[in-house]
Amino acid sequence: MMRRVALFGMILGATALAAGLPHAQAQQAPTAKHTVAVKAGKGQRVCRVRLKYTGELRTWVCKKEEPCCVWHEISYVKCGSTITGCL
Repeated sequence: MMRRVALFGMILGATALAAGLPHAQAQQAPTAKHTVAVKAGKGQRVCRVRLKYTGELRTWVCKKEEPCCVWHEISYVKCGSTITGCL
């Protein structure tokens, strides 16, 4: 009985994995045609940076008084604080 359950589980897992592969292959990185333009509202600014290690262009919106912070080593971007900066 345990062998049947284990065999059924392996078959079910392989089927789910095989069904997910075409979907994963169909997803592509966004290109210039597919990116959405980021616009800053009143009191905001657009921050843009190209990451050193991946070459990816990141775009995000911060308040005008907040610094645009980027950590290339971990591919992380955020808006900083007016008090602590990018800490």
